[in-house]
Amino acid sequence: MKYLFLVSVILFCIGGMFSAQRQLQMLQQNSYYLSRYLGWVRSTKFGTLKYSLIFMLLPLIISVDFLPFFLPVYSAIELIYRIQKQQKNHKTSIKKLVYTGRVKRLISAMCLLYALIIVAFISFPSATLYILALSVALGHFPQIIMFIAFYINKPIESGIAKWYVKDAKKILASNKNLICIGVTGSYGKTSVKFMLNRILSEKFNTLATPESFNTPMGIVRTVRSSLTPATEIFIAEMGAKNIGDIKELCDICNPDIGIITAVGPQHLETFKTVENVANTKFELADCCLKKEDGKIYVNFDSEVAKTKALTLEKQDKVISFGENNASATATNIVLTENGTEFTLNYKSYSFPLSCKLLGKHSITNLLGAVAIALDLGVSEKQIRFAASSLKAPPHRLELKPFINGSLLIDDAYNSNPVGCLEAVNVLSAFNGKKRIIVTPGLVELGNKEYEFNYSLGEAAAKGCDIIILVGQNRAKPMADAINKSDFNKENLHIADSFANAMNILRTITDENTVVLFENDLPDNYAG
Repeated sequence: MKYLFLVSVILFCIGGMFSAQRQLQMLQQNSYYLSRYLGWVRSTKFGTLKYSLIFMLLPLIISVDFLPFFLPVYSAIELIYRIQKQQKNHKTSIKKLVYTGRVKRLISAMCLLYALIIVAFISFPSATLYILALSVALGHFPQIIMFIAFYINKPIESGIAKWYVKDAKKILASNKNLICIGVTGSYGKTSVKFMLNRILSEKFNTLATPESFNTPMGIVRTVRSSLTPATEIFIAEMGAKNIGDIKELCDICNPDIGIITAVGPQHLETFKTVENVANTKFELADCCLKKEDGKIYVNFDSEVAKTKALTLEKQDKVISFGENNASATATNIVLTENGTEFTLNYKSYSFPLSCKLLGKHSITNLLGAVAIALDLGVSEKQIRFAASSLKAPPHRLELKPFINGSLLIDDAYNSNPVGCLEAVNVLSAFNGKKRIIVTPGLVELGNKEYEFNYSLGEAAAKGCDIIILVGQNRAKPMADAINKSDFNKENLHIADSFANAMNILRTITDENTVVLFENDLPDNYAG
C-alpha cells in the first residue's frame, strides 16, 4: 500500500509541474513583477475554486475509504489531464512561455521542492496522508509552489541582475565617444527608436535595443551582447510602469540625448495619475539636462508633455517638435492609404519628406527623429533617403497581405487611447473598401478604462463597416457605444477569442476588404 501511495505522490508532483507552467507564463508576461502577477491571479475567475477543492479532496477520500489501489489510477488520469491542458494552453496562447535562464532556474527550484516532498514521504511514514494531501493541493494550486520557488530564487536573481548591470555599465563606460540616446513616452517610443536607428545609420555606426526591449534587463542584454568599440550611437528604448523606472534605466546607460514621444493615460493601474506618468517620463529630461551638451526633445502635440517641458530649467536645451508651435514642425501634409508626405521645418532647414508610414502620428514621430539627426550632423540627402525607406515596426500600423486576398493593417501591439483612434482614422481612409476592425479594447487605464474603450467603440461605429470585438467581458464598453449609435447591429460580432475572430474573418473577407487588428492583448488580459 505504501508503494501505491508513493507512486501516486510522484504522479501528483509531476502533474503539479505541468500546472505550474501556466503560472510561469503569466509571471513572465508580467515582467517577473510579483505584484503584477498577483493582479492577474486576483482578476481570474474563482468560479472553478469549488471544483478544485472537490477534486483535491477526492483522492484523499479514496485513500482512506479502503480503496487505496484506485489512487494511482486517479493520479495517472489527473496527470494526463494536466499534460493535455498544458498542451492546449501552449497551442492557444498568444504569447507563449519562453524558457529563459530565469524560467529554467524557477523550474529547477520547483523540481527541487517536489523532490523534497517525495523524500519526506519516504522518510516520514507517520505523515503519509499529510504529505499526500500536500502533493495534491500543490497540483490544484500551483501558485503556492511558484511563490516559494520565486522567493528561494530571489537572492540569486538579484545577484545575477546586479552583476549583469555592473558589466553593462563597464562596457558603456569603456566607449568614451559613445553617444547614448534615450527614448521614452506613453506611446510612440518603439516607432521613434526604429526611425532614429534607420536615419542615424546613414552617418553613424548605430545600435538600438531590439523589438520592445525597454526594461533594465532588456537594455543590459543588448549592451552585453551587441555593443562594440565601433558603436558610435546607442539608442535605448525606455519603458515604465512605476515611478522611478526611467531613472533606473538612466542610471544604467546615462543618456546624453533624450526624446519624450508623448505623455498620456497609460498604465494608470500602477501610475494612478497622468501627473505621475509625466513625472516618470521626465526623469529622462532630468538626466540629460545635467550634462553640459545634453538635450531633451519633447513632443509638443502632447499637451501634458508640453506643459511639463515648459517648467524645465535650461529651456535652451529643450527642443520641441509637433505639427504647430514647435521648433520642428510639418506643413503641406498629405495623408494617403499608401503613406505620408510633408515639408519639414526646423531651424534653417526646410525640405520635403515622404515615407510609407501610415497615420498622422507617424509625422510627429518622424519630426522628432529628424530634428535629432539634423543636430547630430546627418545631411538632408541622407535623411530624405532614409525616410523614404522607412518601414513600419512590426505590429504598428504595418500594412501587409491577408486572408482571401484582403489587406491587413496590423496594429496589434499594445495600444493607447490616442493611437487606437488614429488607427481607426487610417482604416476609415480606405474609401470604397469593406473596412473591418478586430479589437479586444484597451487595458491598464485604471478607472478611465471604460471611458476610453467607449470612445474607441464610438470611433469604430463611425469609421468601420464591420466590427469584431474580442472577449465577452472586455467588449462591454465598446459594445455599449456601438449599440447606442446608428451602426448596423448585424455587422457587430463578439468573439470569445482571436481564434474565433479569425474564423469569422475567413467567411467575410475578400479582395475588396481591409482589416485592422487593433491591440492583440497578451494572455494575462484574456476574457
